[in-house]
Amino acid sequence: MNCQPGDFWVAEILFTNGSGAKRRPILVLWLDGQDAVVAAVTSAAPRTPTDVPLADWQKSGLRAASTVRLSRLDCLEQSLLIFRLGHISKTDARRLKHAWTAHISLQF
Repeated sequence: MNCQPGDFWVAEILFTNGSGAKRRPILVLWLDGQDAVVAAVTSAAPRTPTDVPLADWQKSGLRAASTVRLSRLDCLEQSLLIFRLGHISKTDARRLKHAWTAHISLQF
């Protein structure tokens, strides 16, 4: 598997109550050994400043207009990544980095 930061993948996301899992698109933010820190990707409209709509979703391999939810982070074993969809565009990457810098910080 050749996973890189900035890749969109379909991943097996486990339910927090342990009752099962669902395949969902994610964006890989960074890699740490065999783990990938990812952000949720949804077709829902943005609802907070940390939700970034993608302008180039089609070029990135997504099936529908999509939003990256920087408030929905997960750490997944790379073995849960099923298949690669594509890579984030430079324009969308700049917008995500701006939202991260402006709105994400430790709150303790």
